[in-house]
Amino acid sequence: MSFRSRLRPVKRALAPAVERVWHGAFAIAGKMRGPSVRAWSSAGGQDVLVLAPHPDDEAIGCGGTVLRHIAAGDRVTIAIATDGRRAGALPDPARMAAQRHVEATNAAKLLQATQLEWLGLPEGEWPVTRLRDALGPLLARKPAIVYAPSRVDFHPEHHKVAHALALALQALPASQPMPTLRVYQVQVPLTAVLVNLVSDLASVRDESNAALCAHASQIGSIECTFRRRRYSALLHGIDGEAEEFWELPAPRYVELHRDTPDTWQGHYRGLRNLPFTDPLSWWVGIDGRRKLLAPSALPGSA
Repeated sequence: MSFRSRLRPVKRALAPAVERVWHGAFAIAGKMRGPSVRAWSSAGGQDVLVLAPHPDDEAIGCGGTVLRHIAAGDRVTIAIATDGRRAGALPDPARMAAQRHVEATNAAKLLQATQLEWLGLPEGEWPVTRLRDALGPLLARKPAIVYAPSRVDFHPEHHKVAHALALALQALPASQPMPTLRVYQVQVPLTAVLVNLVSDLASVRDESNAALCAHASQIGSIECTFRRRRYSALLHGIDGEAEEFWELPAPRYVELHRDTPDTWQGHYRGLRNLPFTDPLSWWVGIDGRRKLLAPSALPGSA
């Protein structure tokens, strides 16, 4: 047995104590932050589109908020862009994709989504134009709100999906009202620099966590989502768990994402499976996040 293997159970035993330390730090940070951000709410009766790069990103990024939309009387369509075949939990990519389709279907039922659109592009092997074209009919339904990934991420597939969405939004007829975009977090925190909307998950906590666990093949990488939700709650003085979003107009989202991802600047870090370095995910890339609020200083958005 390697040294790393022997160390793993020790690290897992220490993890709860380390997380308690970070809880204290995030609680203090929450008390020190400026004016509270807007609390999520919905008047009901709206069409909502959730765009997920992979099966599980919908549950990770905004699963609890999907449940709140449904409870408020909104209609929610979840669109899964890729089939997740490169996850590695199974050696055969086709079997992995099939497993993740099943998991996404089960999660969508637990989230009570109105509709699941399995676009199922082969992970890592699809052109941006293909997703752009597939999103056209979904956007033609005129959703009022679109939940989406962004360039505040390190995953190339997430970047490609954000770019494809920007191109699809840009191609909408001038006569069609543009939706409001809400950028969600996968494992990279948006931080106080960008967060302007927070959703308290107290009323849907068990259901949203069950939807996360429905992605059983990915549960190891999903573990950090529970911590991030707890940290988010502490930052906003909420008891329990919360989801944070960056709400922005669709034209601004297009401006930030219409150029190819290879022109984007900014280095970001996601939460790891264990909590030892969690605060670094909020610190690394802080300047890149600030630049997103300064259009004149934004590289790769001209």
